[in-house]
Amino acid sequence: MKANDLKPGMAVTLDGQLFAVVKTDHVKPGKGPAYVQAKLKNLMTGSHIEKRLGSSDTVDSATLDRRTCEYLYDDGSGSVFMDAETFDQFTLDADTLGDSKLYLTPNLQITIQFHGSRPVNFELPASIEMKVIETPPGIKGATVTNQLKEATLETGLKTRVPAFINEGEVIRISSTSGEYQSRA
Repeated sequence: MKANDLKPGMAVTLDGQLFAVVKTDHVKPGKGPAYVQAKLKNLMTGSHIEKRLGSSDTVDSATLDRRTCEYLYDDGSGSVFMDAETFDQFTLDADTLGDSKLYLTPNLQITIQFHGSRPVNFELPASIEMKVIETPPGIKGATVTNQLKEATLETGLKTRVPAFINEGEVIRISSTSGEYQSRA
């Protein structure tokens, strides 16, 4: 495929390595030919690289199998997931999950991408429902401004919520920014 056709989320093979396209920018400088500036994530090591490709360069696309999986629990070696179709269980280590581990609640359905039989990447849902474990009480009568207070959620994630949210309530947060969206 041509470098101009690269889109975020695609998988490509460069120099014998498997990469996921994170971001692409099509650049047409005033002088010289157009090119594509791509940010790529190495799916085997987790490292990121920037690559400049000519608009007419060809890139080998790779096929990743996308499967819906359910988060079950954490054990000593990582987080255990179950394939929703085959009921096979596998473990992703903390390095692969990174900070996204704070968004995993039991029975959460996520999409995991496999290369062959090896899980290489994952996608969280856009919003996730979590229970508020700890937050200070709201100030009575403070309705004029949009006041936010600190809240700790069931996974240990800290976020800012409106003053009317109390302990024990279930809220919906963004999985990309961690910001409060609404009550569940």
